[in-house]
Amino acid sequence: MTSEVIAAAWVHVRERRVLVVLPAGLDAFYLPGGKPEPGETYAEAAAREVHEEVGLVVDPADLTLFTEIVAPAHNRPPGTTVRLICFLGGKTEDPPRAANEIAEVDWFASADSPRCAPAIRLLVAELVSAGLID
Repeated sequence: MTSEVIAAAWVHVRERRVLVVLPAGLDAFYLPGGKPEPGETYAEAAAREVHEEVGLVVDPADLTLFTEIVAPAHNRPPGTTVRLICFLGGKTEDPPRAANEIAEVDWFASADSPRCAPAIRLLVAELVSAGLID
């Protein structure tokens, strides 16, 4: 049996590195983001989750779709996939800070991708191809 998790995430690049978060108790880094609540657009979900996870305020209207990635879902039962809707934009110069379930925030280049969940590894490759990160 297969199932799919849909999540919206924010791709924030600064100095050719992408912002990643490590949820408490997990062993892989993700993008700030999560599942939409009923009635939320994907951009609204991404903006809400960014505020909850790293304390930054981004306007959903400033977010633009970058890519959609389908990959095996990390830390879920076998056969589960994640459909990750990734947004760019909503730039802020404020520093992110770990909040709620987030244990750590970091800035990754492509060399760090083995420490990421499978969908984030694919995203990192797309960011490198787009010339956005090293």
